Amino acid sequence: MTGRHLTRRELLHDVALGAAAVAGGALSQGVGMAESPNGDGKNDAIDAHVHVWTPDTQKYPLAAGYRREEMAPSSFTPEQLFEHMKPCGVARVALVQMSFYGFDNSYMLDTIRNFRGVFSGIAVIDDSENRPQEEMRRLKALGVRGFRIYPRNMPVDHWLDSPGLAAMWKCGGEEKLAMCCLVNPDALPAIDRMCGKYPETPVVIDHCGRVGMTGEIRASDLEQLCALSRHKNAYVKVSAFYALGKKAAPYTDLGPMIRQLRDSFGAERLMWATDCPYQVQGHHTYRDSIELIRSRLDFLTADERQSLLRKTAERVFFA
Repeated sequence: MTGRHLTRRELLHDVALGAAAVAGGALSQGVGMAESPNGDGKNDAIDAHVHVWTPDTQKYPLAAGYRREEMAPSSFTPEQLFEHMKPCGVARVALVQMSFYGFDNSYMLDTIRNFRGVFSGIAVIDDSENRPQEEMRRLKALGVRGFRIYPRNMPVDHWLDSPGLAAMWKCGGEEKLAMCCLVNPDALPAIDRMCGKYPETPVVIDHCGRVGMTGEIRASDLEQLCALSRHKNAYVKVSAFYALGKKAAPYTDLGPMIRQLRDSFGAERLMWATDCPYQVQGHHTYRDSIELIRSRLDFLTADERQSLLRKTAERVFFA
């Protein structure tokens, strides 16, 4: 998987656009809560990667270059998310700033504030600005625990070479704020170099580094991802099953890749996530995503499932 990196807009077009819209409606907190799989009455799973947005584009304007018609589905609010996550025993969520809003993280921050204790945030900021570390620290005080970065249209060999990104990685190590990387496998060597340069910085690779997005899980791509395990603060989101491998439930074709990641990183550095709302469109469901980790991979121990479903994300995004 080489060449130009897809923007979020292009990824949505290729993977999600045209799928059925998410059902609307609101669900107040505490309604529809399911018993946990452990039978202890707790609902403690964490979804480490969800996007939310509102159709209210007057209060929350879209960034330049985006149109309301490109919002697909037209709405995915916290209340709509609760309809999917709460029956599955998911209690907390790491929100990822949606590309529709550019560098304006207001809707995500308001969601964190309005549902205290439920959400943490992964923001997007302008790394070309002077002293981005000041904005990182400001957002940390508002519930942000990570920052999404990606190559955009930069050459993958040099996409992390700017002074602004260097300042972000340095601040990430000082403040324990994660660099959350949306990349293809060919961008992993540059991340490996930065991990060596800033060993205290938490680094989270989104969606298994998109290994398998073409439909084929290439051994060389997976080996590049697993090579990051030598860095003690490197993590992987085991997520976006709708977009990887066969792209069909029950997603068990992804088992060998997840097993190799477990063997390399240990379950304590892997975290499950859905990438909602895209995981709940068409024939894909929230329950199928969580059940892959919860019940369909027999090589995972009970403790490893707890790491994937709660402990790792809790340590990185809710500490």
